[in-house]
Amino acid sequence: MPITLTDLIVRARDMRASDIHLVLGLPPKIRVDGTLVDFPGEAPLTAEACEAYARELAGEEYQKIASIGELDLALTFAGSIRCRINIFRQQKAVSCAIRILADRIPNLDDLGLPPAVQTLPGLNRGIVLVTGETGSGKSTTLAAMLDRINHTSAEHIITLEDPIEYVYTPDKAVINQREIGADTASYADGLRAILREDPDVILVGEMRDLNTIETALTAAETGHLVFATLHTNSAPEAIDRMVDVFPAERQRQIRLQLSTTLMAVLSQQLLPRRDKGRVAACELMIVTPAIRNLIREGKTPQIASALGTSAQEGSLTMDNCLIRLTKDRLITPDTARKAARDGEYVKRNTF
Repeated sequence: MPITLTDLIVRARDMRASDIHLVLGLPPKIRVDGTLVDFPGEAPLTAEACEAYARELAGEEYQKIASIGELDLALTFAGSIRCRINIFRQQKAVSCAIRILADRIPNLDDLGLPPAVQTLPGLNRGIVLVTGETGSGKSTTLAAMLDRINHTSAEHIITLEDPIEYVYTPDKAVINQREIGADTASYADGLRAILREDPDVILVGEMRDLNTIETALTAAETGHLVFATLHTNSAPEAIDRMVDVFPAERQRQIRLQLSTTLMAVLSQQLLPRRDKGRVAACELMIVTPAIRNLIREGKTPQIASALGTSAQEGSLTMDNCLIRLTKDRLITPDTARKAARDGEYVKRNTF
């Protein structure tokens, strides 16, 4: 008899797993410190076991998998373990990917982020982007920044998420969390509606399309503070990704809007620690007048070098962060080189 779903999630959490994978023909797999390993003592899953797990996770939504092929949702297990879940069909079977979220929203001070990140929740307006690949900790960073606002400012915070991951307990702020598919049809629709809901702070779970990006820029221009994510690995890539969504005849206008509204881009990746666990490596671009000029003129390739000269404002390049983590003996030189933009530069400065 396969392990119960709740027991599986509780034990995986206790083993410091970040993810659980349930796949036909394999024992349950868990990701610990970035590496997939077998969950101990469990046999390969049958089609019936995979189906049973999927039905328990999806509940009344299970029929959507048959018609659409996949389903996103978030659930809480054992009273406090919040999980983000994707159920999907593959090779005529059902698979499940379960992301185990932190039991509580972490304090921004405890995430090991560049010091200037502490100033971002205090901004009055503009756009703050958090970028990185899937599993790089973007959701956790954003939750910590919003919770800082929650505990320090009497603001109205509205989030658009797919699905809702961290659930906030309102303190000084009023917080409304809206889920794509359940509370609004799409990011673009929800964001247009938000502008009529008297927000101070807006979280857009992902900048997916032209309409979403355009409305987010408008929100920032009209005095709102907008936090959002993008799946890019650097600040210049994030800018190009947002601009390139638009037709060529509009790109100059979008660059101008970005040059006036973008406040900061935090790019992060999670790397294995030297001992155990993982540590965040970050690139932070604080948008200075010089960088605004580069954005406006379409000279994004020059932004990387501009980051190196704006450290006084709090900016930090990914490679310099990796060098610092190596010298602090938090990661190995080999880990640093593999994660670097310029592996030779990191190698020269870590030996």
